[in-house]
Amino acid sequence: MRRIIVPLCMLLLFSFTASAETYIITGQATYSDNSKVQHQDISIECAASESNCRQWVGVTEQTDKDGNFTIIIQVDSEDEGTEILLRIKGEDSPHTINLGLLQASGGTITQNIKLDQLPKTPGSGIGTGCCILMFAITAIYTVGKTARRLSTPEGRLEFRGMKAATVVNCPECGIGIPKHLLLAHLIADHDIEMFEAGEMAGKVMRKTWSEEE
Repeated sequence: MRRIIVPLCMLLLFSFTASAETYIITGQATYSDNSKVQHQDISIECAASESNCRQWVGVTEQTDKDGNFTIIIQVDSEDEGTEILLRIKGEDSPHTINLGLLQASGGTITQNIKLDQLPKTPGSGIGTGCCILMFAITAIYTVGKTARRLSTPEGRLEFRGMKAATVVNCPECGIGIPKHLLLAHLIADHDIEMFEAGEMAGKVMRKTWSEEE
């Protein structure tokens, strides 16, 4: 019995191997504007109504720089007429297994794929990158400027909402005096009468007002 079973199994295995045939699909994938679909995965999927193509689901190849691709699967006579989907970038292109056409074409079937979508514009990524770079430079400049201002007493006062007092030169001694203390300085330190000191202080103040305007 064993002598019969072993040769029979070998015969069945040989028959299955002999019936299998290499099925090659080649072509070029392009976008709707005829530009090449470069370096993108193209895989085999099954249509919802097709159940005889499960053995090829997941077979994946990649297009080259010119959009060319080659997919190789093994088929037999029972696969004649089976529909498969060639999926690339979310779009499906149907292909029907045709053994007669395969033999007539010398073992390779050509099927080009044209997508409905346009290629992604490279400029959009560059523009986004430039915006991010400009934002980063502006942020670094602002932080640096703020840090420099906070390193000085005047800057810290401004940060707390307090503006440093304007300093003016005393018309008598030439010493720098805060503007709001000039009148008191003229009266107390130089013994100038109030009205005269007011006139002198007013002249100095008017100069600062014109500069601030």
